[in-house]
Amino acid sequence: MANRVEPPGEDWVPRTKLGMMVKQGIIFSYSDILKNNYVVKEPEIVRALVPNLEYEVLEVRLVQKMTDSGRRTKFRALVVVGNRDGLIGVGTGKAKEVPSAINKALNNALLNLTPVKRGCGSWECGCGTNHSIAHVSKGSWGSVEVTLKPGPRGLGIVAGETAKKVIELAGVEDVWAIAFGETRTPISFAMATYDALRNTYSLVYKERKEGV
Repeated sequence: MANRVEPPGEDWVPRTKLGMMVKQGIIFSYSDILKNNYVVKEPEIVRALVPNLEYEVLEVRLVQKMTDSGRRTKFRALVVVGNRDGLIGVGTGKAKEVPSAINKALNNALLNLTPVKRGCGSWECGCGTNHSIAHVSKGSWGSVEVTLKPGPRGLGIVAGETAKKVIELAGVEDVWAIAFGETRTPISFAMATYDALRNTYSLVYKERKEGV
């Protein structure tokens, strides 16, 4: 079940120039950030500029690592965030406690927020609304490859459970998702689906301005 992403508190102290511009009201739209290819380094910027964000925890699992001092155990969380209106992000986070791991994963997902080019690219429909994606898009992560194909209105999301949750929060209502590889691994499946959604609008991410 999706949860609401809360805006930053009044005590938020920006650590970057972009954060200060947002808090001062100089930048008041996330589309301005995308248009200028700014690099967002503070999750509070996204919290402040994008209303109606929701997130869902896709997985929490125990991970172990051998070090010189012995075996260390942490929790790894996988989180998807979106506004159901063309913005989507997926992130991971590790911590000794589950709530901290989820919070880190959420912040990571907010920093990875990307636009999705929606439309009606299905030859069976042609309604001209943004219920699907505009064209076929592919993405990959690890051993998993995902191909998204536009679907006619009323089709719904034909995809595995993990991919379906990512696509839903992106605001895509009708689509075919074809996946190959180890889809039983939630992190690879979710990130490959996210990559396919991001590639619908990949021109936005070809170049980014650094040092902001």
